[in-house]
Amino acid sequence: MSPESLPRAFPSSGQHSHHGARRRMLLAAAAGVAALLAGCSTTPTPVASPAPPPRTTAPSGHYFSLEGEHQTQEMVLFALGLLDTGYRFGGRNPDAGLDCSGMVAYIVEHISGRRLPHNAAQIAERTRPIEVDELRPGDLVFFNTLKRRHSHMGIYIGDGRFVHAPNSRGRVRVERLANRYFAQRIDGARTLLASN
Repeated sequence: MSPESLPRAFPSSGQHSHHGARRRMLLAAAAGVAALLAGCSTTPTPVASPAPPPRTTAPSGHYFSLEGEHQTQEMVLFALGLLDTGYRFGGRNPDAGLDCSGMVAYIVEHISGRRLPHNAAQIAERTRPIEVDELRPGDLVFFNTLKRRHSHMGIYIGDGRFVHAPNSRGRVRVERLANRYFAQRIDGARTLLASN
């Protein structure tokens, strides 16, 4: 069989390496786009998963908590010290860049020596829910920015403002909860203080 008579689905050996390199390049580009869209170190749900992953919601009273209000105040100061830090998907280090959950996990670990997951939805599951109108400085705010709950988060600093690592086009900055984009997408608040 001559190379010209091979079906197009099976390129000749000279074409194979060219098509393989092109395919790898397209797959890498698609992976990059998916990473940018995912945001906050959340992993997109696989299309065909045999069963949903087990829920890991902490039982009432067993939420992650800091020692006290002095540490939530430290969180606010630490977050303000990270303003203008560059964004990096999956980033958990200010020198390399941060994403939203990476920023929160980095700050909490730095002030308490304890680790939170590097995933906004998992942080929401492990921290105590409060009403949005109960927010105090150092509490966490969550948003639905990717058509799924808790896909973005920030640290509330008071006066209706929060600090967050927005996306690949931005740097760590302060936003207002009343900002039209965020006001429409807020979907929860959590505290790192134990209940009284």
